[in-house]
Amino acid sequence: MQANPFAPRRFAFGFYLFGFALFANAGTPPAETASPDTPQIAFTNVRVFNGEDPQLSPPTTVIVQGTRIASIGGAPGTGARVIDGKGHTLMPGLIDAHVHVTMVNVTHNDLMLDDVSYLHVRSTRGAHDMLLRGFTSVRDMGGPSFGLKRAIDEGSVPGPRIWPSGAVISQSGGHGDFRLRNQIPGNSSQPTHTELIGAGAIADGESAVLRRVREQLALGATQIKVTAGGGIVSQFDPIDVSQYTVREIRAAVEAAENWGTYVTVHAYTPRAVRAAVEAGVKCIEHGQLLDEATIRLIAEKGVWWSLQPFIAEAGAAEGFNRWDPRWLKQQQVFQGTDFAYRMARKHKIRVAWGSDLLLDPKAQHNQNGFLIRMLNWYSAPEVLRMATFDNAALLALAGPRNGYDAAVGVIRPDAYADLLLVAGNPLEDLKLVADPERNFSVIMKNGQIYKNTLGR
Repeated sequence: MQANPFAPRRFAFGFYLFGFALFANAGTPPAETASPDTPQIAFTNVRVFNGEDPQLSPPTTVIVQGTRIASIGGAPGTGARVIDGKGHTLMPGLIDAHVHVTMVNVTHNDLMLDDVSYLHVRSTRGAHDMLLRGFTSVRDMGGPSFGLKRAIDEGSVPGPRIWPSGAVISQSGGHGDFRLRNQIPGNSSQPTHTELIGAGAIADGESAVLRRVREQLALGATQIKVTAGGGIVSQFDPIDVSQYTVREIRAAVEAAENWGTYVTVHAYTPRAVRAAVEAGVKCIEHGQLLDEATIRLIAEKGVWWSLQPFIAEAGAAEGFNRWDPRWLKQQQVFQGTDFAYRMARKHKIRVAWGSDLLLDPKAQHNQNGFLIRMLNWYSAPEVLRMATFDNAALLALAGPRNGYDAAVGVIRPDAYADLLLVAGNPLEDLKLVADPERNFSVIMKNGQIYKNTLGR
């Protein structure tokens, strides 16, 4: 029997290092080199989209051994499991750069009022469903996903690789302050329910920000999420407000840099984004209300823009009733999305794709549809590169906090075998990815097949 590639690391340096490994590296997969005796899986007669190039390869064979891609081309070894690709497209697993894997499968009331065990049961099922939609890696932008990540990495449950942010760092009254009105004013010595479960962390002042950021890093955050401005789903903060001072955000940046990683901020407006860029953040989440001058600043500083295709679609549910204050905020963002993408292209900003589905169990099933929306601004090859190779480059900003020792988002030797076999050519017809149940014949993550409709 093949050794479990997710077995916990073992240390022989005494109790102290054992304890450090248990808490700081829990669930982190160790390096693995497949032995020559490890069975191969060979995808024959496939045309490869490697994540980078805007065209498919000629028909070829891709060989997987263990958790990695062993070779492209060549003949499979004796005893290899052969999957005839029928001339279809083999591509890297999809990467969503902005998910809330533990908070998309519940409602706002569930988050605020229910037992945390319910949240985790729902998120475990949701992670499995996300994998079967073809998403093999995700960057979690807030929520208690550390335990889910560990369980997935250990092989206990199926799901995508998770780059967790942990609790969202928010000022009092900010986008990550989930308290109800009757809980304000609060008692700082008594954490709120959402703080206790790891959804948010309220911090006011530089010292408090340092503490909260360091706590999330200690728990295993690969990057830090700070709310620098108002949001849509938060009920009480207007979307136009700025949150946190430059000094407070810089405190978070310095704490993250000490751990070799980075801060990304939730922000929509020029004032909030300018403060964040001045403080040294490496990525902006959202930004649909920016002006061109601020967008030019993002480009000059080489900051990533994690932008989501928030638009009003004909026949689609708008999310909020018109008398809900959040409805107007949502409309403002819808109206700014087209300008944001056009300016991002004009100024050649590194754009990441993400869905940012949150607190709506029904919405998660439209995750793939958010890729199709990108055709309003990008070609199909550009969209697929963004959702594979480019998003993988953003994940890599986590540096030593990454936790994985091979590449994702590409098809090349020694990269992780996170692969999708698509019935057709998504570089010509991106809508194929909108129906993964019908069009994804094989879904593989880490060399393990989770779906195979080809009967082999």
